[in-house]
Amino acid sequence: MFTGIVQAVGRVAETAALKTVVDIGDAWPGDPVALGESVAVQGVCLTAATTGRSITFDLSEETLRRTTLAQLGKGAEVNLERAMRPSDRFGGHIVQGHVDRVGTVLAVEDRKGWWEFVFDAGLGGGRYLVDKGSVCVDGVSLTVVEPDGDVFRVAVVPHTFEVTTLGRRQAGDKVNIEFDVLAKHVEHLLAYRPAGSATER
Repeated sequence: MFTGIVQAVGRVAETAALKTVVDIGDAWPGDPVALGESVAVQGVCLTAATTGRSITFDLSEETLRRTTLAQLGKGAEVNLERAMRPSDRFGGHIVQGHVDRVGTVLAVEDRKGWWEFVFDAGLGGGRYLVDKGSVCVDGVSLTVVEPDGDVFRVAVVPHTFEVTTLGRRQAGDKVNIEFDVLAKHVEHLLAYRPAGSATER
């Protein structure tokens, strides 16, 4: 599990059909990523198949189909977050690294002290968007502002703009979106509510 607080920005060193190699440099000196450890790469939970300054991650066809990873070529920057420990501070929100869909950046506006991003979450995504609720974009925990159907806004402060890949996003770019897992569970539970249950009487 992750929290959407990006810890480092890596760079894609190599790509292959079902693999990607990410150069993490000295992201975690003294506490190297272990073999088999989960790392969120651009918001996607992946398993380390090798360790060191460059880490190899195996990719499934489902991952390539549901995320932007297939579009990232050599040299592309990626947000990185290691799985949280039970004792860690919960700085963002519950993030699984299970991307729901690829969204689109509609606009990026410099508000002189912060940046306003406008995203299209894709058809039907609006049902998971709540004003002041949480959403994860490219592995970054963000607060939803004024959702309008499948379109929503977020305010990005200078620190987040500078230390994540959001600072390089432009209108038209594709992004990984993970909706709040709590909203998805509630939807699923309500869909399977038995006929004649107490709530229907």
